[in-house]
Amino acid sequence: MLHQALAGIKVLDLSRILAGPWCTQNLADLGAEVTKVERPGHGDDTRGWGPPYLQDAEGEDSLSAYFICCNRGKRSVAIDYATPEGAARIRALALEADVLVENFKAGTLRRYGLDYEALKALNPRLVYLSITGFGQSGPMADKPGYDYVFQGMGGLMSYTGHPDGQPGAGPLRTGVAVVDLTTGMYATSAVLAALLRRHATGKGEYLDIALLDVAVALNANQASNYLVSGRAPQRSGNAHPNCAPYEVFRCADGHLILAIGNDAQFARFCDVAGRAALAADARYATNSARIENLPALRQLLADVFPTRTRQAWTDAFDAAGVPWGPINSMEEVFAHPQVRHRQLVQAAEHPTLGRVPMIRNPMLAGAGAPPCAAPPLLGEHDAPSPA
Repeated sequence: MLHQALAGIKVLDLSRILAGPWCTQNLADLGAEVTKVERPGHGDDTRGWGPPYLQDAEGEDSLSAYFICCNRGKRSVAIDYATPEGAARIRALALEADVLVENFKAGTLRRYGLDYEALKALNPRLVYLSITGFGQSGPMADKPGYDYVFQGMGGLMSYTGHPDGQPGAGPLRTGVAVVDLTTGMYATSAVLAALLRRHATGKGEYLDIALLDVAVALNANQASNYLVSGRAPQRSGNAHPNCAPYEVFRCADGHLILAIGNDAQFARFCDVAGRAALAADARYATNSARIENLPALRQLLADVFPTRTRQAWTDAFDAAGVPWGPINSMEEVFAHPQVRHRQLVQAAEHPTLGRVPMIRNPMLAGAGAPPCAAPPLLGEHDAPSPA
């Protein structure tokens, strides 16, 4: 089973917040033994990023919902790496580790003899992953950075939001830390590739993953559009830059997403909408023409959609094979029959906090959700002090 693919792999997790923990949670979900090193008395910053918190009956032990989302299946030990004793403990753990993940500012761990070169001398098979804002070199390598900064700096916010002249115009960030999360996924892939290469060479590797690099790569087709055309993408609200109509429309009693990906789908939509002539109109017959004439097309459709309820539209779309989607609340998401069928919500039992609800890792889809361990309390797996 995939959830045991990394059984026997030991991961030393010195990361905190989201990008690093997202990576190491993926590794834990795939069966690795992940030991999370946290600052004594404080721990990962996200332990305090609440409310909401999950608490025990006495209100003594607690986990923030934010911490829960990216730290399941890990052990927690409290070590101050800045002390000689703490650094020695880290080195001892690194000696037995297959992977080390850290996201301190470039050069921080070198001051304590915990950088890659120092630990490589002890453990040549170690895969050492550093996640930073700007990478290990360059004019900004010494600067910290958060997801929000890179959503702006990497270009994402320049074309996200309503166009100028419309109500609420201006750049917007995404509703989740998408650069952090994507960095965690790129980091996971890099670690798995390094482990595969180590299997062939017997040697570890140093991995330098930067949030800025990920933010730029995340632009995907928008970046490609710019590089090919020389024209910067503009804010287009809910509209797609390359497909039309591909956006949100208001029905008589709510909203839906119309997602037309080709001309045949547009023709079927026009039949459903009672506007078959639009599919033959040179202004709208092809996707390129629809993009060129999108303001006029958008107004036509804005007049058509309010003539029916959302259910009436979606029933007709399903029958005709027209792509559409709802805009669900969280309550609707987790009540959806397909979400329930895919078992996307799972829970683990914690000895003091009881049932801890979590989202199943999409890599582990299939029949039967594999068991998982709850996120740890701070220092939960420290060895007991000698009597």
